[in-house]
Amino acid sequence: MDTPLILTFDVGTQSTRCLLVRPDGGFEDLCQVKHQQPYFSRNPGWAEQSPDFYYERLCEAGRAVCGRNKGALSRVSAVALTTIRDTVVCLDRDNKPLRDIILWLDKRKAEFGDPFPFHRKLMFRVAGMAPATENIYRASPCNWIAQRQPDIWDKTAQYVMLPTYLNYKMTGVLADSAANMIGHMPFDYKNRRWQGRSALTRCIYNIPQEKLCRLVPSGHTIGHTTAAFAADSGVPGGLPLIATGSDKGCETLGLSVTQPAKAAISLGTTATVQLALDRYVEPQPFMPAYPAVPNHLYNPEIELYRGFWLVSWFLREFCAKDLARAKELGCPPEQLLDEYIADIPPGCGGLLLQPYWTPGITTPTARGAVVGFSDHHTRYHLYRAILEGIGFELYYSLKAMERRARITVEELYVGGGGAKSNVACQILADMFGLPVKRTQTHEVSAVGAAMAAFLALGTFRDYEQAIAAMVHEGDVFRPDPQRHKTYARLYADAYARLFPRLEPLYRRINHITKRSDTL
Repeated sequence: MDTPLILTFDVGTQSTRCLLVRPDGGFEDLCQVKHQQPYFSRNPGWAEQSPDFYYERLCEAGRAVCGRNKGALSRVSAVALTTIRDTVVCLDRDNKPLRDIILWLDKRKAEFGDPFPFHRKLMFRVAGMAPATENIYRASPCNWIAQRQPDIWDKTAQYVMLPTYLNYKMTGVLADSAANMIGHMPFDYKNRRWQGRSALTRCIYNIPQEKLCRLVPSGHTIGHTTAAFAADSGVPGGLPLIATGSDKGCETLGLSVTQPAKAAISLGTTATVQLALDRYVEPQPFMPAYPAVPNHLYNPEIELYRGFWLVSWFLREFCAKDLARAKELGCPPEQLLDEYIADIPPGCGGLLLQPYWTPGITTPTARGAVVGFSDHHTRYHLYRAILEGIGFELYYSLKAMERRARITVEELYVGGGGAKSNVACQILADMFGLPVKRTQTHEVSAVGAAMAAFLALGTFRDYEQAIAAMVHEGDVFRPDPQRHKTYARLYADAYARLFPRLEPLYRRINHITKRSDTL
């Protein structure tokens, strides 16, 4: 009997992929369409994209794969989709976009004013949530649109996430998985449904209930591919589109992380560390645990907003010669830099980097810092310090979540573009003192999304059987005891003390520069 296939789309910030995924976790074919302009900025800090940009890239990738595999299309049993999170679309009554898409990278701020009812403000203040709720309100695109583009907000019949809109373009059905509702939305993460009007934090998001889409559990059929989508993409019409989850959630599943003794680290544009628990545990006070792709699990997560984006920044700002050399050799520049930094010892000769190039929700005043420069340091020391700084921050995050969840993680599974770096993986192993494992492919989000579809179709009886069939251990990086001891001392005696000492200075800097900006 011919092996069934899942046609899987993975829409990222930098590129869109289409893959034909087998039940053994392998691929019949893959096409990656790079985004020549991942976003545009009409104003500083904005990040937008044209309404059908992602749909067009998705169709482009689909035409390439389906065109090359016409004989295999009869084996495609379903379609699966996973996309970036916290990226929103305003739709009118005919489900037509009213404005450009606002990406997760966008940093515009709404005016705060005095939007909360008195009793809610009092409760936020008593709970110590007042600063966090103000930051979340200001960072929510829905509030900015309502304030600055009220005509568009009045015409908005549906305010949806990117995957919801793509689901509609593919099937004509405007619905989405609860595991995709990760962003600035009035969502009840614990119960996987929209918040009721009486929910404590409902007032943060200025979105009427009627503007929110219908939700379905992961693994359910959203709809079937339409003739219009088939004409645009080459994908056969009539295929079921199976609800999955966000790219990070699918990545965690595709790395086999469904047990509390495992953690998933994503070395992507945003670096994250995620757990998989069968109970709801906030990763940080007042921050939700996300619904996992398996409907019985949660994914507590802490993210480093500018993760391996820092590597791209470093290459762009400091490495013109290395970029030219890598082009001559026909290799990625990161591969070249890894060779240069492999022999630099832990701690980079006293150079320590705090990777807060963009502040987080719970650390709104934070800024990046590099301390310990000396005359013997080179740009390669700075590059390794970036990798170590990302590692230290992920280590801090995992330890905080272990304490809150009262668990002990014994294995780390790593995905994302940065996971291709052997040096980065070894740094993590040495820093955490745990084995760091890669699986058979870097396309782990696609594997996780396809896994949900295969399970929905009855190919596997449960996720554990699907993981056994589709996820295979690849490289394992084991910690060096001496280097781990060095990193442990650097963390306890230096890195962990850095932010508390610098935070008062950050607040003063922010106050001075904000005031001078208004002069």
